[in-house]
Amino acid sequence: MSSDPWGRVDETGTVYVRTSEGEQVVGSWQAGTPEEALAYFERKYEGLVVEIGLLEKRVRTTDLSAKDAQTAIDHLRTQVDEHHAVGDLDALRVRLDKLVETVESRREERKAQKAKQTDEARAAKDALVVEAEQLAQSDQWRSAGERLRALVDIWKGLPRLDRKSDDELWHRFSHARSAFSKRRKAHFASLDAQREDARKVKEKLVAEAEALSKSTDWGPTAARYRELMADWKAAGRAQRESEDDLWNRFRGAQDVFFAARSEVFAERDAEQVENLKLKEELADEAEKLVPITDLKSARATFRSLNERWEAIGHVPRDARPKVEGRMHAVERAIQEAEEGEWRRTNPEARARAAGLTGQLQAAVDKLREQIDAARAAGNNAKADKLARELEGRQALLDQALKGLEEFGG
Repeated sequence: MSSDPWGRVDETGTVYVRTSEGEQVVGSWQAGTPEEALAYFERKYEGLVVEIGLLEKRVRTTDLSAKDAQTAIDHLRTQVDEHHAVGDLDALRVRLDKLVETVESRREERKAQKAKQTDEARAAKDALVVEAEQLAQSDQWRSAGERLRALVDIWKGLPRLDRKSDDELWHRFSHARSAFSKRRKAHFASLDAQREDARKVKEKLVAEAEALSKSTDWGPTAARYRELMADWKAAGRAQRESEDDLWNRFRGAQDVFFAARSEVFAERDAEQVENLKLKEELADEAEKLVPITDLKSARATFRSLNERWEAIGHVPRDARPKVEGRMHAVERAIQEAEEGEWRRTNPEARARAAGLTGQLQAAVDKLREQIDAARAAGNNAKADKLARELEGRQALLDQALKGLEEFGG
């Protein structure tokens, strides 16, 4: 009989292994010596040790699923329980039990991790849905459309939830995208209609602008072009391919008209500059008549100058007030000379002036007497009041005397 610490072989060739529950039959060995039998079953034990070690490493370092790990543990445990090896089988059972605990712990960790990932995915998808529903109301068609496409890519990169939750969130997400697409489509359809309306309006404006381009009715036509431009701006934009062509035609028609007007105005301006020189020369001659010494001669000369003035024509608008003002000043001087002459030769006016002067002089003399009397009586208040009245009457008297002098004394 042969034995070692973990097993023995009896006289009949039966091999035993020692366990905490007592000896267990490993098998029967008839082909060689007992030592060879023990060595054979010890090698089988070493094989189990190696397999358990490899499984422990896989569980520790790989993403082996709990299900596959448990299947491998059960397979090894069956081999250990069948006692077909000689060695410390109890130690192997302990290692397998610990491995079961490790697998279960890993299972719980993965379960918790998956639950966390699911919660994160749910929160992320909720956020995507909320953002998509907000974007669905946006009028920023380009940026909102690009963002919605980006949200789809983000969605695809997130883990799936349970089917019900995932389907509900996807339905909301998809509905928001569809709502945005419908609004955008309706907007651009409306925009296309507006642009077509604008094109029709601008076609009419271009036609009128082209018809006016040969007009020589400068003022009204220029005013009409300003109105057409205002109508053009109010019409909105047509489709790009039409807008540029219509604008070039519209602007071209205006350019034809305003170029022709500018040419005519340039000629007119040159003529008016020459007219200004002529009128300034006449104004120089007229101003030599002032001061008026010979009324009759001055009147005749001014009349002749004025007739030549009227025959000259227009001058530049900004120069008109100054040159016309010079002629008006001479005309006023002649009119004032005529009025002075009339007053000097009008007997009735002279008599009225003399009579008024006499009345004012009498009133002034009387007020002076009253002032003297009041002061003599000690009534200074009355004297002061009469003195103020005297100032007014004296001023009127001075003015009347001056007028009387104009009649020759």
